[in-house]
Amino acid sequence: MSHSTRQTVLVVEDEGDLRQLVADSLDGEGFAVAQSFDAADAIERLRGFAYDAVVVDLRLPDADGMDVLEEALTLYPEIRAVVMTGFGGVAEAVGAMKKGAIDFLIKPFELAQLAQILQRAFERPDQEIADAGARPSDAFRLGHIIGRSQAMRDIFATVELVSPMKSTVLIHGETGTGKELIARTIHQNSPRSDQQFVAFNAAALPEGLVEAELFGHTKGAFTGAVQQRIGRFELAHRGTLFIDEVSSMSPSLQAKLLRALQERQVERIGESRPVPCDIRVIAATNLDLRKLVKEGAFREDLFYRLNVVTLGLPPLRSRREDLPLLVQHFLIKSCEANGLERKTIAQDAMRALMIHPWPGNIRQLENAIEHAVAMSGRAAEVTYHMLPLDIREPEPSTLLPGVSIPDEGINFMSVVSQLERELILKCLEKTRGNKRQAARLLNLSRTTLIDKLHRLNASADQPAA
Repeated sequence: MSHSTRQTVLVVEDEGDLRQLVADSLDGEGFAVAQSFDAADAIERLRGFAYDAVVVDLRLPDADGMDVLEEALTLYPEIRAVVMTGFGGVAEAVGAMKKGAIDFLIKPFELAQLAQILQRAFERPDQEIADAGARPSDAFRLGHIIGRSQAMRDIFATVELVSPMKSTVLIHGETGTGKELIARTIHQNSPRSDQQFVAFNAAALPEGLVEAELFGHTKGAFTGAVQQRIGRFELAHRGTLFIDEVSSMSPSLQAKLLRALQERQVERIGESRPVPCDIRVIAATNLDLRKLVKEGAFREDLFYRLNVVTLGLPPLRSRREDLPLLVQHFLIKSCEANGLERKTIAQDAMRALMIHPWPGNIRQLENAIEHAVAMSGRAAEVTYHMLPLDIREPEPSTLLPGVSIPDEGINFMSVVSQLERELILKCLEKTRGNKRQAARLLNLSRTTLIDKLHRLNASADQPAA
């Protein structure tokens, strides 16, 4: 995929004629321009795409333009923001600059002024534009869990509600969504926080060793048992035991786990004397346990014992508005771990991260940021070309036949944008970059196709992604 360097600008203005004039002027100066007519539309666009700049009127029909400004700067500390206002709004405009806008324009203004402001802004070093060290605010995090989407706010609320309780919790979600992090947060906010948090992955060991690891064994209980070993249940006494990938347990192990949970005691292998265990159990799975129960692969009585309080973690692709916050968090974390000055992330790199489907979820995102920081060396900014190759050149995806709707739902705008982008690029590939022919294949006007290319940050000379 070739990389387009044309800077993207979102113009937010409710007056249609002025909005079009500003857009046409910026387009003529080489910018790729998208337009929004109110705050709600602008915020929705910002949550799905990393624009290089936003130009926003402080007076909008549905909200204050300052809301759009704050949203833009929260999501993208590197974005260049310019505000427009009437003569009576100078004080507000100055307030906007204190929040992070780079300049303001009093209506009416010369259109060339705006292009000059943006051109100067893109020539300045990024660290002069924004605070590279900005961390997600406390409103968007709980412990080390970060998110601002409604799905994550619901999870924060549930975690705060169940943490003080004794109830068993079952966490389900795809690999890499942060199930252990949620479990640790529940423990840290519980009355057991001063005791042990013991994590155990049931899929990480051969079946013969899982029982010994969970329940312990005496010396000589089996071949290789050269000394007595305390099991995870006993280690977690008065604390929390986190059992990951509980769905991988064999039927016999499921029965023993059920007995331990019911009786709150365990028997070490090779010993009949029960050992009492006061523990809170949090289990996790990346599979649908209800489905496994119906298929006879998981005990129904154990399922109900575990499924007292359920927490479903959404995949990263369905909460894309959390991505900029997570990127900033991992960027700071990686720089600090490597003894580097805090870096900024260029908007072209952020765009690529926003578009990627993230099959490996948060774990994959963290690895990608660590890679980019390593590739950046002593540079002050992480750019597009420092990202891992699979982020810059993703595998071809299928169109609608491959779309499925998970239980937790999807980010509609993000999926639609990806589908639009794929359709357009496939048509351009088929027509060897001829936009007129591609527009005809898509039953679009040529100007509409070009507008979509700009909005989706797609280029006619790149193959379908």
